[in-house]
Amino acid sequence: MLIRQEKIEDHNKTYELIKEAFLSAEHRDGNEQDLVSALRKGTAFIPELSIVAEVNGELAGHILFTKAKVQSIDVLVLAPLSVKPKFQNKGIGTALVNFGHSVAVNLGYEYIMVLGSDLYYKRFGYVPAESLGVEVPENIPSRNFMAVKLNKNAEPLSGNLIYAKEFGM
Repeated sequence: MLIRQEKIEDHNKTYELIKEAFLSAEHRDGNEQDLVSALRKGTAFIPELSIVAEVNGELAGHILFTKAKVQSIDVLVLAPLSVKPKFQNKGIGTALVNFGHSVAVNLGYEYIMVLGSDLYYKRFGYVPAESLGVEVPENIPSRNFMAVKLNKNAEPLSGNLIYAKEFGM
């Protein structure tokens, strides 16, 4: 498996990968691939944090982290994480998350937020975001709105997460 930064020439394949990955996902809105396309064009996009996994030259997974804020503190949002169904349960998602965390630390980010499975993300150190001072958005179960603190000395958070406008939140 090769984990690397997504290239422009990957965009069409990534679009199809995300669409396929979310067809049978428990939590989906059906527009995840369009969200990624929109985020790439926005000011929250960080090219180094659009990451793909390749298996034998085939794109198997993708993860995207984009800029957000809590008060004046820059944080990241992980969304979405996509793995093609035929490659699921083979450690690709785990490799993408861990690689993304490493890149985020190297870029100086101290927190990452995610709206997702509390069972899945817990293994990466994610905890309910409210326990780190981030208010839970309306109509979102608090157990699914999570955060990870990448730097133990990070300034404490307090307030709402301000997503990139492309999220529509």
